[in-house]
Amino acid sequence: MIEPAQLFKCLSDDTRLHATLLIYLEGELCVCELMEALNDSQPKISRHLAQLRQCGILADARRGQWVFYSVEKNLPAWASEILASGSKASEKALATFQTNLKAMKNRPQCC
Repeated sequence: MIEPAQLFKCLSDDTRLHATLLIYLEGELCVCELMEALNDSQPKISRHLAQLRQCGILADARRGQWVFYSVEKNLPAWASEILASGSKASEKALATFQTNLKAMKNRPQCC
């Protein structure tokens, strides 16, 4: 189970924080969608997603050629509340990322 200090340490990087909050809002995203939304490179996004998985914040699921990331279902309630509050506090930045995501052509289908 994740401890508070570990959660905050894992989310202390802007890329990890924004990716986590965007996944929290969207439910599930793949690397290519996060690259588009955050306007960042594949190696950087993948590295941060791996760190978030190791922290126990994100889970991944392979579907065909795509790996989709979602918030870990066993995340403690207090941690989920922090993500909910963080997404509200970051509405402006997240709105920009969601606009980038919606403009993406040929998005992979998650389901």
